[in-house]
Amino acid sequence: MTRLPEWPERLAALITAAEHRSFDAARWNCGRFAMAAVVACIGRRPSWQHRPSLAEMADTAGFPRVPVPFARAGDVVLAAGPDRLGVVLDAGRAAFVGPVGLLRLPVTACAIAWRVG
Repeated sequence: MTRLPEWPERLAALITAAEHRSFDAARWNCGRFAMAAVVACIGRRPSWQHRPSLAEMADTAGFPRVPVPFARAGDVVLAAGPDRLGVVLDAGRAAFVGPVGLLRLPVTACAIAWRVG
């Protein structure tokens, strides 16, 4: 799965649309945000299987894990405490769904990263 040529613009549009979107357990949560970022980057929704943890579930999508310091924009990351999936914005920050919009954390707060495309 390779990234689309226009993935930076598509990812930026997703971030803009999600900027003030509040968390909703059924409609807008960390998994849906991460999946939307993957679709923005590669143009299709990967299949995945339900597992007991977010990390195990993300592993089933077929993207390789990479060391967190090597995660790049558009890659999916997992932050702990509480576990939540997000997307890397740039070399130093990742975005996560928060109560009233996106939260930004340093990539160093993440425990796992998956290379998307």
